Amino acid sequence: RGWTSEENRHGDLLNKYLYLGGRCDMRSIEVTIQHLITNGFNPDAQKDPYRGFVYTSFQERATKVSHSNVGRLAGQYGDKSLRKICAQIAGDEGRHERAYQTFCEEILKRDPDGFMMVFGDMMRGQIVMPAELMTDGKNPNLYTDFSDVAQRLGVYTALDYADILRHLVDRWDLEKIEGLSSEAEKEREYLCKLPDRYRKLAERSMNKKKKVNEEDAPKTFSWINGRSV
Repeated sequence: RGWTSEENRHGDLLNKYLYLGGRCDMRSIEVTIQHLITNGFNPDAQKDPYRGFVYTSFQERATKVSHSNVGRLAGQYGDKSLRKICAQIAGDEGRHERAYQTFCEEILKRDPDGFMMVFGDMMRGQIVMPAELMTDGKNPNLYTDFSDVAQRLGVYTALDYADILRHLVDRWDLEKIEGLSSEAEKEREYLCKLPDRYRKLAERSMNKKKKVNEEDAPKTFSWINGRSV
């Protein structure tokens, strides 16, 4: 319960920051929050604690990375308050991340085959963020637009995704695990190669954009009174 309360306070703090700043359409933000909670979110855990812990090990680190990057950008533009807020939240998410990853380490000690099969299966899909189903009731492509801007600004990118996967492979020392079943060994080999594969795909996509001088079209958000980013 304390953990849940801490997560809730992150949202409360950022909400108050936006309200006091006076630059956002708070009604639109509250409508988005209402829809997000109503729509819910399915991390595809399938009532399996292994899947739940793998998901949170990844997601908590992704949240830490994105808050850290927002704080960095805020600092560059002189907003010391937002930089401090994001640093605090990123620190909390870092502690959550370490807890979930420690849970997974214990599972690996007790059931390496089972954990490896679950981890491999999940990574053949994609780890999505809880905001996937958000909407402001106006823009049907809100999450896609939000993700595109986050990628462009360096808040959360495809390279970050690859780096998080590399961190998990290294943290759980998958390169050195032995004694697995033949099926689990195939998953281990797949997982160990996956971070480099993701990074190459991300770099290729970014380089392709640069070569054709392709620029993302500005995205308009109701949260900031219809301004474009």
